[in-house]
Amino acid sequence: MPLSQRQLAAFADKHAGRIPHDTNPRHLAGFGDARHVTHGLAAAGWSAVSDPLSAEIVLRSPDLRHRLQFDPQSTTSAWWRLKAEPTDTEPGWYAEFGEHVPAEVLAALTDALIAPPPTGPTSPLPVLEAAGWLIDGRGIAYSAPPGCKVLRLPENSAGTVPWREQAHVTWHIDVRDRYDDASRGTHLWHAAFNRHTPEHLVTAFVAALAHPAPLQRGTFDHTAIHHVVQNPSSLTAQQTVDAHTTRIKALRAQARSARRQQTKPTMPPAHADTAQPTSRR
Repeated sequence: MPLSQRQLAAFADKHAGRIPHDTNPRHLAGFGDARHVTHGLAAAGWSAVSDPLSAEIVLRSPDLRHRLQFDPQSTTSAWWRLKAEPTDTEPGWYAEFGEHVPAEVLAALTDALIAPPPTGPTSPLPVLEAAGWLIDGRGIAYSAPPGCKVLRLPENSAGTVPWREQAHVTWHIDVRDRYDDASRGTHLWHAAFNRHTPEHLVTAFVAALAHPAPLQRGTFDHTAIHHVVQNPSSLTAQQTVDAHTTRIKALRAQARSARRQQTKPTMPPAHADTAQPTSRR
């Protein structure tokens, strides 16, 4: 499913007529525009395999290993589900995200998924600590301002978190309207990654979640809570559109480069001695 100019124009038309507002903190900014995610994957060659007349969107990667499902009519708390099938050398994995996950934050993960993996190890907690989050003695990270908690659950932690795949979750993100001594607040959304999810993807997600820059939301966009901090943005609507277009072009070029590398012919090995044998006298 190549991303068409008509689809990019539809994104531009929607955002060009809005008055953008800087919205902080990111974990309370609300859903945003799903096309931050779907346009990026389409530019990288992912195909839509769902009914085009359905509210559900299902995208599949070119190698058929990865599948992303967006279902705003889900009967569970997860609107997004990302699944990787096992291969001969790698295990399968699964991640899910709740209704109010910001699309721009999820897009950071999907961008990392389609990019070449990092050569060195990555870990979420040092990224959060550098962003000013509080890390307690149990290795649980708390956002500043409060409301978001990131924790790693051990394999035997079944029963400590309220969703189906408890025994398989290692990284979990819980977002509420507040965390304090008197109350845990109202649950807003979650993200969960099972034990085989590549850690650099979790790191990309939390790095985008903890980034200090505000997210752009329109005047009437739904946020996770009604009293989230919003101020008139210094960015124009056109700058928001231009940033999206630039990112899509970069992802498309990256995908083309990767395909060229995969189809590049392999040269036969050079022989050290190419001299012809001498004739016998």
